[in-house]
Amino acid sequence: MKKIICKREYDTETATLVKKYTHSYFGDPAGYEEILFQTPEGLYFLYFRGGPQSPYPEETIERLAKSKVKAWSKPR
Repeated sequence: MKKIICKREYDTETATLVKKYTHSYFGDPAGYEEILFQTPEGLYFLYFRGGPQSPYPEETIERLAKSKVKAWSKPR
């Protein structure tokens, strides 16, 4: 997935996967994934996708400040 945010492109195909958090199992309508990526330029973003009853019924991308990466990466 690609998304332009503040004139910068965030692309899951060209970025490096850093960490993935999966809630529930594949096929669960309330299940979802939050995936942390780093762009070749060193920027971070989160990619969200999930079932129709999850917090992320549609896939989306959000920027993540470098200062918040450590907090997001903590075990849940």
